[in-house]
Amino acid sequence: MSELTSTQAPIEEFQMSVSQGHVEIAGGGIGGLTAAAALARRGWTVRLHEANQSIRALGAGIYLWDNGLAVLRALGVEGMATEGAHYGPSIQSRDSQGALIGETPTNTAGSVRVLTVLREKLIAALHYAAVESGVEIVTGSVAVGAEVEGVLRFADGSSRAADLVIAADGVGSQVRESLGLLRRRQALGQRCARLLLPRAAGDVPREIEDNYIEYMSGQRFLLYTPSSSGDLYVALVCPASDLGAMGGHLPKDEWVRSFPALESLIRRLGPVPRWDDFEWVELSKWSAGRVAVIGDAAHAQPPYLGQGGGCAMMSALGLAHAVSESGRSLEGALALWESTERPVIEHTQRFSVRVSELNNVPDDARREILKVAATLPRIGRSRARAASTVPTGMKVPVEVGERFKGWDRLADPSPAI
Repeated sequence: MSELTSTQAPIEEFQMSVSQGHVEIAGGGIGGLTAAAALARRGWTVRLHEANQSIRALGAGIYLWDNGLAVLRALGVEGMATEGAHYGPSIQSRDSQGALIGETPTNTAGSVRVLTVLREKLIAALHYAAVESGVEIVTGSVAVGAEVEGVLRFADGSSRAADLVIAADGVGSQVRESLGLLRRRQALGQRCARLLLPRAAGDVPREIEDNYIEYMSGQRFLLYTPSSSGDLYVALVCPASDLGAMGGHLPKDEWVRSFPALESLIRRLGPVPRWDDFEWVELSKWSAGRVAVIGDAAHAQPPYLGQGGGCAMMSALGLAHAVSESGRSLEGALALWESTERPVIEHTQRFSVRVSELNNVPDDARREILKVAATLPRIGRSRARAASTVPTGMKVPVEVGERFKGWDRLADPSPAI
């Protein structure tokens, strides 16, 4: 992967070629669908297995930065995925009373581009890209393991052989577990509830209602994210031990006590579908024989940089490029893929984990840390490393543009959960 230096990366033009071979993919989420579409467009026959009875989105809203948008552009579905998206003018951090701690401008000349959409729109666009590229999708098909020779095994006892098998079945991947590749799967002691509700006047002051805002109060956090003209995505984060803050019926009085300035918004929140643990996953290798592991199954991270989906899409596109165009054996191509993609993604994981540790810092000390961080350009560059990376396989002009000179100012480590 190379760092983004142009004002616009053009659409990758794919040529359908003589069949490269056959692929079996476990998992119909962001990484699996991206890999399926990218491989099919490069001449592979692809069958994707989804354990659920339909391809569906889990969660509410999602942040898309330039690296993720570039992948969507390469697949020809950027417009579909971002139709009706919200472009927030800034990312803000505020305290429990609503006072501003830090702010990073976005979506202006010389600044980072980030937008938010409903997760279901992103999944629908990737699903469309896969189907239109000729991918066969099988739902209700539960993959439970793989063999390094290129065999995907299923819960019903059946199996399918392929030239390439891809595990994209999430943080709890059974396929990954069968390969013995796991080095680390660590719960970070934080849980998150994600909710979607209609936008309404008065949730926050009118002059800031279009911004992306993280509110901090002790070890509790509330992320306010407009995701379209009418949709609001709210994430609530607390320690896994903070049982008084959790439940299917949200204990609203507890959250109002932590965020009195947001009482109107908190009182509008509905039932919580689930509380998710933040996890950190690292593998000894991203592949074994003819089996590759992508997305959260390979590199789950806490969502403080909003890059879980972006990294999954970059890794998937890079995989398709390596196994199709490197001219190496499959095992050699997989090794090249990992050596190319892993440094940026692993850097992003570790940065996200470091940001998560700020949750344990008292409010006053955290405020000072954020203020100092905002003065250090190298922190901004480090934070934006994945967002400012051109996904492998994109064609990039040689000319250097001006657009990304604003990365130095992206120093405020506000979450994008």
